[in-house]
Amino acid sequence: MRICGTKLNHNSDFIMNKEHNEGLATRVRSEMEKLRRGGGDQAAARQRSRGKLLVRERIDKLIDPGTNFLEIGTMAALGMYHEHGEAPSAGIVTGIGIICGRQAVIVANDSTVKAGAYFPMTIKKNLRAQEIAMENRLPIVYLVDSSGVFLPMQSEIFPDKEDFGRIFFNNALLSSMGIPQISAIMGPCVAGGAYLPIMSDEAIIVEGNGSVFLAGPHLVKAAIGEETDTEKLGGAETHSSISGITDYKVKSDVEAIELIRNLVSKLGAQPVAGFDRIQSISPSFSQDEIYGIIPQDRAKPYDFYEVLARIVDGSEIDEYKSDYGKSLICAYARVDGWAVGIVANQRTTVKAKNSDGSSELQIGGVIYSHSADKAARFIMNCNQKKIPLVFFQDVTGFMVGTRAEKGGIIKDGAKMVNAVANSTVPKLTFIVGNSYGAGNYAMCGKAYDPRMIFAWPSARIAVMGGEQASQTLLSIKLQSKTGKEGPTGSDQAKILDEIKKKYDSETDPRYAAARLWVDGIIAPLDTRVIISRGIEVANNNAFMNKFNVGIIQT
Repeated sequence: MRICGTKLNHNSDFIMNKEHNEGLATRVRSEMEKLRRGGGDQAAARQRSRGKLLVRERIDKLIDPGTNFLEIGTMAALGMYHEHGEAPSAGIVTGIGIICGRQAVIVANDSTVKAGAYFPMTIKKNLRAQEIAMENRLPIVYLVDSSGVFLPMQSEIFPDKEDFGRIFFNNALLSSMGIPQISAIMGPCVAGGAYLPIMSDEAIIVEGNGSVFLAGPHLVKAAIGEETDTEKLGGAETHSSISGITDYKVKSDVEAIELIRNLVSKLGAQPVAGFDRIQSISPSFSQDEIYGIIPQDRAKPYDFYEVLARIVDGSEIDEYKSDYGKSLICAYARVDGWAVGIVANQRTTVKAKNSDGSSELQIGGVIYSHSADKAARFIMNCNQKKIPLVFFQDVTGFMVGTRAEKGGIIKDGAKMVNAVANSTVPKLTFIVGNSYGAGNYAMCGKAYDPRMIFAWPSARIAVMGGEQASQTLLSIKLQSKTGKEGPTGSDQAKILDEIKKKYDSETDPRYAAARLWVDGIIAPLDTRVIISRGIEVANNNAFMNKFNVGIIQT
């Protein structure tokens, strides 16, 4: 084992970096705390007046005491619906919790946000939760309390493949895979949304608050002239005693949650993938020092071995091809006892040998041909050995230029992308800094189906850096002025500044988190915990491959 030594100097740069990165983490934490308050105090008071728990209170009572809820998509929809009054966390809370000792996906409507109505990002978030359940073969619990589709945006919610109907398609697919689904109807469940709990394996309804119908009383009167009320049309008594649609009738949210826990506690054991785990050892160096390692200036180089030394067990790695393809680090290690294969961008400029034996300096954060070839081989080795992969992205892309093209960078890059795409072991991705262009793809970006993907507050995601993009866009704008008098001098500078500001806002990790390009933004100090939890969750799928449909044969 190689111990990732430390040459860390706690100088003024370290202190400046630490203050900057801790400030970013504090800002994100503060924003998430605000989002977790949902629709605000007045809406919360209305919910309590009806004898209902708030959405996160429901989840807290559902999961085992002393365990943590791994929330997915806290920042979903952030800043996206100004004209409609915003939708904190897209009006739905999703994530993974431990219920009676068992990992489970939880999907819970927040009725303090527009009565739990579905916005476009609410759909995307619900689908992401179902995808996690399918990929990892986890039971899924729905806590339903929604008024249905947000009608002012119905054209963006209803008709397309990945829109509202896909939720019910996934309900059916989950059932075909033998994955248990349990629903608790704790509030209204209207129109097409009524299919979600009823397509679950078992449905619970809360007296007085829970209701299920395809059309509410007002629509029924408009459609067929019949006058009725919510309880007669689709309340607990109707569906428990007459229609038989629901399986259990309970008196309160608390009773519904107790029943869910009882049902989950009786689920049979499932075969596991069998990823290797031994006793956990803490890193030899303080994780808090990560804040001082990541530079405030993202163009500056830094040594990613120093970051790994504060994440992996005992700060020890078995590095693969350590003297070859040095712009990528490929290594076996353990995190919280779990065996992992790490693929990480090295951000220092290193001296490397070319195929002709000559030496050259390789720019940190760029993927070269040798590095891509090494990573492709390493990824295939991890698949053969059944070792989960962890990617750490701080990449500006593949090397360009005449020498790189003649050296076959496209071919070697394609090998790496192919290996990532066809990998069957679980992949976890963390965007540490830059995530630009094809580097995002090769390092297992969202398009390459990582089981989980999180960003650090220092992350930036785009097709290229803001400086390069703004210069390129300005050139295009100037070229479009052919035959006309174009902007010059100070006007050019103003246009350049406007382009850069817009581009920088769109590369911010909060922009990505709002659109679920990442599952969330985490503090670097939470990375070890999430890697461990991610592998523990993935271990539930004995097949490993997410595309395998059908009940597991033991």
